[in-house]
Amino acid sequence: MKIKPGLLVFITASVALLLSVVDHYTVSVSPVVLTATRWLVWLAMIYWAYRHRTLTGWIVVSMFLGCEIGFSFPQVALYLNTLSNIFLRLIKTIIAPLIFSTLVVGIAAHSNLKQVGRMGLKAILYFEVVTTIALFIGLAAINISKAGEGAVINIQQTQEQRAEKMLAQKQPHNAVLDVFPENIAKAIAEGQVLQVVVFSILFAIALAMVSKEKREPMLRFAESLSEVMFKFTDIVMYFAPLAVLGALAYSIASFGFDVLKNLAMLVATLYVALAVFILFVFVPIGLIIKLNFKKFIQAVAEPVTIAFSTATSEAALPKAMENLERMGIPQKVVSFVLPTGYSFNLDGSTLYLSLASVFVAQVAGIDLSLAEQIKIVFILMLSSKGVAGVRGATFLILVATIGDMGIDPHHAFVVLGIDAIMDMARTGTNVLGNCLATVVVAKWEGEYKD
Repeated sequence: MKIKPGLLVFITASVALLLSVVDHYTVSVSPVVLTATRWLVWLAMIYWAYRHRTLTGWIVVSMFLGCEIGFSFPQVALYLNTLSNIFLRLIKTIIAPLIFSTLVVGIAAHSNLKQVGRMGLKAILYFEVVTTIALFIGLAAINISKAGEGAVINIQQTQEQRAEKMLAQKQPHNAVLDVFPENIAKAIAEGQVLQVVVFSILFAIALAMVSKEKREPMLRFAESLSEVMFKFTDIVMYFAPLAVLGALAYSIASFGFDVLKNLAMLVATLYVALAVFILFVFVPIGLIIKLNFKKFIQAVAEPVTIAFSTATSEAALPKAMENLERMGIPQKVVSFVLPTGYSFNLDGSTLYLSLASVFVAQVAGIDLSLAEQIKIVFILMLSSKGVAGVRGATFLILVATIGDMGIDPHHAFVVLGIDAIMDMARTGTNVLGNCLATVVVAKWEGEYKD
C-alpha cells in the first residue's frame, strides 16, 4: 500500500510529539537520543514542506514544530505569541472591507432582493437545526463519559485571576440589539462581524434601488475592492505558518502537558464528541446534498487548519471565502452565509457549552435531571447566538448558564486551564460547519452544482 506524503508527515510528527512527552515523563531513555531523534524528524518535515511548497503543508509542520519549541525552549516561546498577534491584526484589517465589497457586489449587481431574504431564512433554519443537534450530542457525550464525577480539581490562582478579569469586563448583552450597528466604524474596530454584515446588506439593498447611472460607479469600486482584498489575503497568508508556530509554542510554554493530567477526560470527551458530530451530522448532510467530498475537503483544508491552530475563527474567514468561491460557490452566497454563520452557526462552541455545563455540575457534585439538562439546551440555544465578537464569549456564556441553574459560577474556573486546547477543536469545527452551511444553502438555492 502506498502511503501519501501528507499522512507520512502526520505520522512522523505524531511520533516526534510522543517522544517529547516520553522525554518529559520518563528517565529510562537517554535524553540525548530522544532530543536528537525529535529534531531529525523536524528537519525531515521541514524539508518535505519545502519540497512540496503548499500552505497547508507548512501550517501542519508549523503546528508540530511550535509544540516542540514550546516544550524545549519555553522561555523563548513565551515571546512568540507576537507572531500570531501580528497575523491576527492583519486578518482583522481584511474582514470588514472584504465582507462589505463581496456583499455589495453579490446583492446589488444582481438586484434579486427576494433571493437575499430567501437565503437568509434558509440559512437561519439550517443553523438552528444543526446547532441544536450539536447541543444534544454534547449532553449525550458528557453523560456517557461522566468526566466530572468524583473529580477533585484545584483551581489555580492564575485561572481564578483570569476568570475574574473576564467577568469584570463583561458588558450587558442584548442578542437582538447587538445585531444592528450604531456606528459602522465602531463595529469594524470591535470586530463585530454580524453588524458589518447587516450594514453591508442594507447598503447593497439601497444601492440596488438607485438608478443604474448612480449604481455602476459604486459597483465598480466594490468589485475592485473585493479583488484587492483577496490579493491582500494571499499576501497575509504567507505569514500564517509563522503565526501558527508562535501560537502553539506560546500555548505549550504557558500551560505545558501537565495541565492535561486532571482534565484529560474532559478534553477527550470533547474531541470524541466533535468527531462523532462531524461523522454523524456533517457527513450525512454532505451525502444528502450529494457533496463532492474531495473537492470540498481541498477547499476547506487550509481555513480549518488555520482556525484549529490559531483557535481563532476570524483568521480563517478570508481564506474560506476565497476557497469556496474558487470551488464554484457564487460570491453572493459565500459573502452572505459564511459571515452570518460566524454568529449563528457555532457548532463546535455550542456542543462544548452543553458538555462543559454538565461537566461543571458534575464537578460541583450536583446531579442534574433530564429536565434540567434540557433546560440548559434551551438557555444555550438563545444565549449562544450573536456573541462571536465578544471577547471571552464562550466562557461568559458558560458562567451565565450554570448560574441560571443555581450552580456556583466559580466551579467553571477549572476549565480555563485547558481552554486553549479545547478552543482549537471547537473553532476548527465552527469553521468547517460554516463552510458546509454555505454549500448547503448554495445547493438549496440551485446556485451550485458539482
